[in-house]
Amino acid sequence: MTDMAELQKRKLPINLAIVHVDPDAFLASFMGWLEITAFITAQRAGTAQMPADGVTPALDADDLKAAGVVAVGNDALFAFCMTAALKGDIAAVDRVEAGLTAAYGPDFPGALALGYFRATNDNPILLEDFVGQAGRKWLKGDRPPPPMRAKEDWNTGLRFFEKARKSNFIQEVLYPLARWTRERWTVIVEKEPAFLHHIEDNLPILREALEDTRNDQAFIANLLLKAAPAVDMELTDEYQGFLRSLARR
Repeated sequence: MTDMAELQKRKLPINLAIVHVDPDAFLASFMGWLEITAFITAQRAGTAQMPADGVTPALDADDLKAAGVVAVGNDALFAFCMTAALKGDIAAVDRVEAGLTAAYGPDFPGALALGYFRATNDNPILLEDFVGQAGRKWLKGDRPPPPMRAKEDWNTGLRFFEKARKSNFIQEVLYPLARWTRERWTVIVEKEPAFLHHIEDNLPILREALEDTRNDQAFIANLLLKAAPAVDMELTDEYQGFLRSLARR
């Protein structure tokens, strides 16, 4: 059946592949996700009709180059690479790249997204640039010395948070990101507090933020908001309000 039920059916396995950083499951579910999203998009645009046999149409080589299909592929690859980076699992990214290249060539849908995590960019401008460079460091294990870690971890969390909120896989990225955020800031608070700004003021605030046991969007937003002064990051009043709104449950 080609409808929203089929969409949900095909999204579940790719969701799980992203959450668990499972490259083989991702490769197995990737094309099915591209097919159903392309077909439903075409249906909504009035350019496709329900097949007589109810089977979602396959995509040919030209279809894989269509802007909409490429965008869906980039979104999925960004999500997978982000969760892989949070685990430092570069082998999973290598496996996905090799599998997609073998199946669809080097210009597979999503190749652009993966490229952000491969290339060195000393002058990031776009959100994707920042996410890719932060992810690349975690995939390669390229960690800065302790005096710089808290600020870099805060920036990584912020960029991943912003990118996840634009994705079709928002929950699949936010849950691993929340766990990573809790782990990193627990280490900073317990083992590296000397490198924070105004320790006597900020340490109790950070400990209180970490007492929240739920690994969700609200936890991440609150931690980013409360940790900003500790890493000497100034947020505009508008952005502080934005994070406060997301931190409310």
